[in-house]
Amino acid sequence: MTSDEEAELRAASAAHRLVLAPGAASAPELCEADVAFGQPPLADVLASGRLRWVQLSSAGYGGYDRDDVRQAFAERGAVLTKSSFVYAAPCAEHVLAFMLAWARQLPTALHTQWNERGWPQEAVRRKSFLLEEQRVVFFGFGSIGARLVELLTPFTKHMTGVRRSVRGDEPIPTLAFDDSRLNELLGAADHVIDLLPGTPATTRFFDERRFAAFKRGAVFYNVGRGTTVDQAALLRHLASKHVGAALLDVTEPEPLPADHPLWQAENCFVTPHSAGGHRDEGERLVQHFIANLKRFERSEPVLDRAF
Repeated sequence: MTSDEEAELRAASAAHRLVLAPGAASAPELCEADVAFGQPPLADVLASGRLRWVQLSSAGYGGYDRDDVRQAFAERGAVLTKSSFVYAAPCAEHVLAFMLAWARQLPTALHTQWNERGWPQEAVRRKSFLLEEQRVVFFGFGSIGARLVELLTPFTKHMTGVRRSVRGDEPIPTLAFDDSRLNELLGAADHVIDLLPGTPATTRFFDERRFAAFKRGAVFYNVGRGTTVDQAALLRHLASKHVGAALLDVTEPEPLPADHPLWQAENCFVTPHSAGGHRDEGERLVQHFIANLKRFERSEPVLDRAF
C-alpha cells in the first residue's frame, strides 16, 4: 500500500480505529476488529468473535469457499465480500487481448522478430482469422465474464455462460455445470474461456474428457486458476492439434518452472498471472473498500458479496 493509498484509507475510516497489520502468517489484531480488509488468515478470522465483515483484496475467495466457513459466517451474521469489481475490467481486457493476438497471429510475428527475423507473410495471413461471429463459451460467469461480454459484443453475439448456479439475470444464455448440453456446447465453441475460481469443486474441471469434447482447433484461455486444468491433458491435446492454442495467465504451480513443458508446447502462450494487474490497482482496491465501508456504516447491503 502506497502512502497516498494509506492516507485515503485513514481519511475514510476516521470515525473508526484503523489498525494496519503486517503481512504475517497470523494477525492477532483481528480479535479486536469488526471489519477486516486484505487477505486476513482464515484461522484468525474463524477464531475472532467480533468480525462482522471481511473484504478480500482479491477476486477469488477459494480459501474461504468451504461449508464450515460459510456456516461460521452465517451463525455470527458476518459477510464476506471480494474485489471482483476491481479486477473485472483488466482481466476481461487481458482475455480480449489474448483473443485478438491469436486471431491476428501476433505471437508468430513476434517470435519471428525475436529469432530468425524472417518474413512469414503468407503463413501469418493464412492463419489469421476474424472474431466476427465466432462462438465463445465462458466457464465461471461473474463480473469478469459480464465485462468481457460487453467487450466482445461488437465482434459476436454467439456467447454462452456456464456457472455453478444460474441466476436468470445473465446478459447471455447461461447453463449450470451439470447441464447435459455442455459437451454439445463445447463441440461448437471456437473459444473456451476458463474464469473458474480455485475450489475443490473446480479442481481439474478441464480434464481429458472435457478437452476431448472441444471442437477441433478451438482455442482455450485461462485467467481463472491453474488448478482448474489438468495440464497433462491440455498438453496432449495441444500436441495432437485438437486444441488449436492455449493462452494462459494462470498455471499450476506458480511461478511456472523454467523446464515445465507448457513453456515449450506449440501454440501455448503464458503470461505471469498478470491479467488483473494495472498501475491503479492498489488505489482502486482501496476505493472499492471505502465505497463498501460507507454502505456498511449506513447498514446498507455491501457489494461484491461472496456470502
